[in-house]
Amino acid sequence: MSKHQQRDRHSPEAGGQLFASFNDQVVVVEEATGPRSSDRRFRDLFIPNRRDEQNEIYEMHRKGLHFVGDWHTHPEPIPSASRSDLDSIKEIFIKSKHYLNGFLMIIVGTDDFPSALRVSLHGATAELKLVPTASKHSGH
Repeated sequence: MSKHQQRDRHSPEAGGQLFASFNDQVVVVEEATGPRSSDRRFRDLFIPNRRDEQNEIYEMHRKGLHFVGDWHTHPEPIPSASRSDLDSIKEIFIKSKHYLNGFLMIIVGTDDFPSALRVSLHGATAELKLVPTASKHSGH
């Protein structure tokens, strides 16, 4: 995700999907996909190709990974969620077939990690903001 940060004024938004493995009570995000060549990308807008996203979900499921949410960039240092972002993740949660209590939404701003990350968990009616911290292993 960091390689797609919109650090210059010509960079379009980017995004993709988040896939995780489940082990007892632990959820580990293993893959962050995208952006795909079929997505529509603009400076202040990212429109994923939903058919390609669905195919990606099927492919990852065959690998034992489960769709757990989406990520995308914003051209601001510390990102905030737009009404469109909130409506989109809620719609995806409601329309998807799953057994999860919520989907993750990560918005990547232009600041350094972890302050550039807005991470939240979304259900049908509620949002829980999460606080990312620097990893001891990756430096991010």
